[in-house]
Amino acid sequence: MPFFLNMFGRANRDAGPVGAQDAGGDGDGLPMPRRLWAIAAISFGSALFVIDGTVANVALPTIARDLNVADGVVTNVVTIYQLVMVMVLLPFSTLADRLGHRNLYQLGQCVFLAASAMSFFVDSLPGLLILRAGQALGAGMALSVSAAMLRSIYPERSLGSGLGINSVIVASSNAIAPTLGGFLVSQLDWRWVFFAAAPLAVISLIIGHSLPDPVKEHRRFDWIGGLLSAAVLALIIGGVQVATHDRSGFGFGAIALGALLAVVWVRRSLGQERPILPVDLLKRPALGLSAMAAVAGFIGSALLIVALPFKLEQGLGYAPDEVGLLIAPFPLTLLFVAPAAGWLSDRVSPSVMGCVGMVIAIGGLILIGLIPANAHPFAIAWRLSLCALGFGLFFAPNSRLLIGSAPKERSAAAGGLLSTSRLLGQTLGASIVGVLLAMNLGLGVAPAFVAAGFALLAMIGSAYRFRVTGSNLMRKRPA
Repeated sequence: MPFFLNMFGRANRDAGPVGAQDAGGDGDGLPMPRRLWAIAAISFGSALFVIDGTVANVALPTIARDLNVADGVVTNVVTIYQLVMVMVLLPFSTLADRLGHRNLYQLGQCVFLAASAMSFFVDSLPGLLILRAGQALGAGMALSVSAAMLRSIYPERSLGSGLGINSVIVASSNAIAPTLGGFLVSQLDWRWVFFAAAPLAVISLIIGHSLPDPVKEHRRFDWIGGLLSAAVLALIIGGVQVATHDRSGFGFGAIALGALLAVVWVRRSLGQERPILPVDLLKRPALGLSAMAAVAGFIGSALLIVALPFKLEQGLGYAPDEVGLLIAPFPLTLLFVAPAAGWLSDRVSPSVMGCVGMVIAIGGLILIGLIPANAHPFAIAWRLSLCALGFGLFFAPNSRLLIGSAPKERSAAAGGLLSTSRLLGQTLGASIVGVLLAMNLGLGVAPAFVAAGFALLAMIGSAYRFRVTGSNLMRKRPA
């Protein structure tokens, strides 16, 4: 397993002073064995927030019955979590430089634990939504700096391997969450679902002393920019979600107001040294195009994963318990592809890998869209594995380029940009599925073909990035 050997090997020669890494040192990562403990702490933290973000999905019908609310209303338990996280990621990634990355990461875990403990006292939907907002706040605080700390943990030449292994943690957690949620709902009170991931936070905090030492910068935080950031994303994403279900025009009004504030936000950011919206980083082709490609790629993958259960259950007639098994090949394939893709991205141009991956994903999505009504489960499985192969070859290399191309002192901003791109893409993808379902197009070829269109945009972004910056990036790549 060369990516593990590459990550852990030659520790003494690669490792540099710990404090220097967090402050923007020479990029040699943490010394062994501290590196292993830090990787474990980050892995438990990543699993924590991924599981918490998806484990509640299977409990929604039970929650709706117990709290006596409509099925459509109870979905706010999921959307409020996504919305709060995407609102706070960019502000906290900037605040992290003032507070110290490890400090903010562990503070977020503590906030998450406190909100999770309160879940046992929830007896109404408004109370549950407040709880989910608190969990999302803590998760956003931690995730805003997780990519930056990964860059400090791993040697520079092994950053792709590290991001690939982190992708395995994310894919594994996504695969485990539905099964875990179903077990808890069937065996225990549904409130346990919101406490299920809390032990991972405790473990991560216990071994969290191994994470890179916090280094603080004495810099004023732009509170106005932070509020603008949260307002723009809340109005645009919230407006899209409202417009999906409400024909009154309120959602479209929120989108228009969000777009207007976005213009103000961007113009204000252009004159700042380290703005909440990292326009200075987005001006760099390697980062700006990587962020654009990431949003398009995550929209495409979210479209597939959110729309597919409707197609399988309502379109092809599979039972709900069978749908979970039919979708399993996607995360299972990612388990193997993601670390290999991350390892390769330390040696092969990420732009080339991204283009190849998206070509494969587009082919798989088209095949899924054209799948016959009497398709055998194996026919569904290999098509999903083909899509996962394509997306796996794209995501880890694209993330490696986005994080690795930023100046070391701007790692937190680049990490916040990466996390925001992921959540923005996933949220918009789910909203597009809602629009297609409302238009009675959700069970046909439309979701897969629209997803293929966004995968094409991600491929174009990768290709243009290689044309603009490919040769320079290859010259800078470690041997």
